[in-house]
Amino acid sequence: MVLLSAYSLKSHRKQGEAMSGDKSNNHRLAQTSWCVITGAPCSGKTAVIEKLAARGFNVKPEAARAYIDRRLARGETLAEIKADNLAFERHILMTKVEIEQQLPCDELIFMDRAVPDSIAYYRIEGLDAEEPLQYSRRFRYRSIFLLDRIAFQEDRVRSESDETAEQIESLLVESYKSLGYSIVRVPLMEISQRADHILRHAAKG
Repeated sequence: MVLLSAYSLKSHRKQGEAMSGDKSNNHRLAQTSWCVITGAPCSGKTAVIEKLAARGFNVKPEAARAYIDRRLARGETLAEIKADNLAFERHILMTKVEIEQQLPCDELIFMDRAVPDSIAYYRIEGLDAEEPLQYSRRFRYRSIFLLDRIAFQEDRVRSESDETAEQIESLLVESYKSLGYSIVRVPLMEISQRADHILRHAAKG
């Protein structure tokens, strides 16, 4: 089996990937070459994203983890950071919206979560998900990869329980499918094998 390089996969384009509308127009959907890597907390997304980056691919880390890390570094607790659920989730949503607005639609990019993930997180918090739903209709992603869960482990950024993680996974599937996406499941394997699995499917477009 020949493994794809960053260069060869970037060159493997399907027709019709050109942007179909202005980024600022909510009513026009822009086709992109972006691949979303999503999954429940503790599904191994970060490790896979880092593996893809090491192979030379353009990646975008998870906005929520980066934000929480910054505030923890300032001495705040996780409880303080998430004290206002709506303010927290909306900050993460708008950060992702801003990031995606700056990305070139025709460039292959692997993203650790994307705007539609916020639909699931709003819903798990009992919030009205209409705003993330509307923002999720600005761009069309190339592929959606959902990583199967590994044994649950807490860390200083992760506050969800194992039960909540399972619910989030179900909501993620529901959210992406409601937007018309087919989801590629990534089973439990070695990190390099998961990266290979993603690259094979990404090449098919």
